[in-house]
Amino acid sequence: MGCGCRNFIDNSMTENLIIFNARLVTPTGTSARCGAQEMNHLHILDNATVEITKGIITYVGASRGETRDGYYNHFWHYNARGKCLLPGFVDSHTHPVFDGERADEFNRRLRGESYLSIMQSGGGIAATVRATRNATYYTLRARAETLLKQMSLMGVTTVEAKSGYGLDRDTELMLLRVIQGLQRDEHRRVDIVPTYLGAHAIPAEYAGRPDDYIDFITGEMLPHIARHRLAAFCDVFCEAGVFSVEQSRRLLTAARRYGFGLKLHADELASLGGAELAAELHAVSADHLLHVSEAGIRQLRAAGVVATLLPLTAFILKAPYAPGRQLIDSGLAVALATDLNPGSAFSGSVPLTFALACIYMGLTIEEAITAFTLNGAAALNRADTIGSIETGKQGDMVLLNTDNYHQLTYYVGMNSVIATIKGGVIHPLNG
Repeated sequence: MGCGCRNFIDNSMTENLIIFNARLVTPTGTSARCGAQEMNHLHILDNATVEITKGIITYVGASRGETRDGYYNHFWHYNARGKCLLPGFVDSHTHPVFDGERADEFNRRLRGESYLSIMQSGGGIAATVRATRNATYYTLRARAETLLKQMSLMGVTTVEAKSGYGLDRDTELMLLRVIQGLQRDEHRRVDIVPTYLGAHAIPAEYAGRPDDYIDFITGEMLPHIARHRLAAFCDVFCEAGVFSVEQSRRLLTAARRYGFGLKLHADELASLGGAELAAELHAVSADHLLHVSEAGIRQLRAAGVVATLLPLTAFILKAPYAPGRQLIDSGLAVALATDLNPGSAFSGSVPLTFALACIYMGLTIEEAITAFTLNGAAALNRADTIGSIETGKQGDMVLLNTDNYHQLTYYVGMNSVIATIKGGVIHPLNG
């Protein structure tokens, strides 16, 4: 089935794989790692062997001999000498299903116009909504497939994908069906976790009537989406000029009754109390947090909410970065994600996310690895199955072109990934 001296063998017909001679670097556990001590702790093992049987990790440790009792005859082999093996990256906050790029708005921001000002003039999310409502299922799917392929090449093996660019019944349901269709693709390189973000903005037809729009979501959309199992989570853009704390509370309380996990876009543009609401409702994650309050930090920690930080957004908006160092030192579990979207962060760059988190948010590289793997998995309620290289978890991993994991930040903005392993199947960078 393969020999130890071969490199990128095609094991696409089997999910049985042995990687040996690797430098293994992984967090451990089945829940989020909290605070500096836990997030800095990585299990590192040189000359490690990892066995994957039918897509699941069945052994992690020293070599057991490649021909033991003929057992390995049913495995492909990959010699990873001189390479680093990490868990697959988990991008737990993205918006990849849309039509209508906004390069013109990016230029307006470069000239000094604020993101909020552009939104108020009919741009921002509303501009993408207009384009997305006119797009076909196949147009949306093709664009999303391209973005997911690019993310896979940078080591992402699981991604959360939000709706939110339809803001009406038919388009929002189509966006969720696109996500569902991509997840069912048997050749997929990335697992996709769907999130309903109908409360991404107030659509034009509900202008001046945000409470009526919340009624529409809670009365019509949530029951339908829950009944057809189209989303695992419900999210809301809790922000001044969009949805208030009270409106967000009403929406998320209803979503919880229908069985959705809860997420919030919280305290991105101003300190509104989104973090406090996430803690009150025991949301799975509170995301952005550029302007989180001291009280919000304390309450998030007490409630065990994952703080998902999105440094690419702050970088592109030229905004203050979320206080990553303070959040970790306060004992929170911090996750990292790209926030890939057509407006405030049209980038899914994993390498740049790592660099910005460490350079401008003060994370150590060890903390950043934990944040983009196990804690990202926890932000999706999946830390029991992905996010670390341990027996019983999915065989989702990433190979670097070096045995020095510090290259993830030293190669600023450059990709050091040479392959992803998804469910025991190797996908080389040029594959």
